[in-house]
Amino acid sequence: MLPSQRASFDIPANICFLDAATFSPQPLACRDLGREAVARKSRPWEIAPTFPSEQYHRARQTAASLINADPEDMALISSVGYGVAAVAKMLPVPSGSRVLVLQDDHSSPVLEWMTRAQSGEFTVEAVRKPGNGDWTDALLDAIGRANAEPIAIASISSVHWSDGGLVDLAPVAAAIRAQGGALLIDATQSAGVIDLDVRTLDPDFVVFSAYKWLLGPYGRAFLYVARRHQEGVPLEQTSYGRRAVRADQDVYFADLNYVGNAQRFDMGQRDLVSLEMASLGMEMVSNWGTQAIRERLAMLTGRLADGLSGSGAGIPDIGVRAPHILSLEFSGGIPAGLLKGLAAENIFVARRLGRLRVSPFVYNDEDDIDRLLEAFRELLPA
Repeated sequence: MLPSQRASFDIPANICFLDAATFSPQPLACRDLGREAVARKSRPWEIAPTFPSEQYHRARQTAASLINADPEDMALISSVGYGVAAVAKMLPVPSGSRVLVLQDDHSSPVLEWMTRAQSGEFTVEAVRKPGNGDWTDALLDAIGRANAEPIAIASISSVHWSDGGLVDLAPVAAAIRAQGGALLIDATQSAGVIDLDVRTLDPDFVVFSAYKWLLGPYGRAFLYVARRHQEGVPLEQTSYGRRAVRADQDVYFADLNYVGNAQRFDMGQRDLVSLEMASLGMEMVSNWGTQAIRERLAMLTGRLADGLSGSGAGIPDIGVRAPHILSLEFSGGIPAGLLKGLAAENIFVARRLGRLRVSPFVYNDEDDIDRLLEAFRELLPA
């Protein structure tokens, strides 16, 4: 099994950080690279002319490898919200149709459609979480419901950010496709931990940020665009989105036709500092391997679930939860003072929609889980 990678991070021995689903600590190597990259801007005359394009390709290639995509099908963007807005511009929703989202899903894959619904005369349907916590069954029921409006697009997270619920994407993708709809996946809470193969799944769009499970900085995300959609108009108009708008040629606007791949959807001002850091973080994740990471994190969340058996905390069934996120529910809500008491012990978790979300990563070990269990025993009411 992959051992703890704590030595690769600046995490003091007394700190028990179990909140990667909010943001991961920056690895030492990424931090140091970021400092070098910032310093490089102080002496721009030393930057080789080919350096920017090499970094763009590196980031595109590394992000693509996480979902088994081709690099030319990846756009370099700033956030999931940016990616969803880009999709909404290239994929108009017909009036009288519906957009499927998950109940209380993260704002990023949801708000764009809510904002457009009234003027676009379409419906945003929030698929409610069923009592058994199985988001997959709930989605399939909504997709196949008789006499419902046609589905234009399902814009969903692969792992629900607040409850850690896992969506089995294969049957959902097939059901959406059979209805003639499109599928947009926000893979921010799964990329690097749970396998996602776009060649097999054939989604229309996949978007994910780098600052959580991919160990990257803020402000860096990636958008996969299936080739059937790559003729769309991008959210921003950039020179590198066109075939020949370059300062190093005699005619500046030589060819205004768009490039024939997902690069046309790149954001403006592709920041080299954050791109380098994001590339290195993703490369570290790739080197450890998705399966090895997933097995380690499943072991840690399983240890926590076993240790909480009989404690009164509601634990999602292993068949419907992601292996790396464990959200705990308490009768009557999170006990007063619990989060404050954990923080006083230097144990950091997150409160999300009335649940206590615990999300370990590669820098955690069994001792961290045991510390949390011991703190629970001291802080939870008998």
